[in-house]
Amino acid sequence: MDPHLISNVFAPMAALVLIAVSAVLVLRGPLGRALARRIEGSRFQDHDTAQRLEEAEARLQSLELTQERMLELEERLDFAERLLAREKDSPRIGRTGVES
Repeated sequence: MDPHLISNVFAPMAALVLIAVSAVLVLRGPLGRALARRIEGSRFQDHDTAQRLEEAEARLQSLELTQERMLELEERLDFAERLLAREKDSPRIGRTGVES
């Protein structure tokens, strides 16, 4: 065999095969799976996820506002109940029992 044939043809082919086998081994591992997930997760899915996140944040904010209003209403109810209880317990001054 010609030595130039080995160095000009077989060496580059062997290097190409070695690179291809290495690439296959790397891409079948965790790096390849991560790359595949990244490719599968297109921009549409990212947009959909972002939209769902915005909706969830809006719902959370609405819930927090509702809870604040509920706490305020509970405080008002407690205050009204205390006023009513105080009116029942206090002696009445004025026209009670006096007839004209």
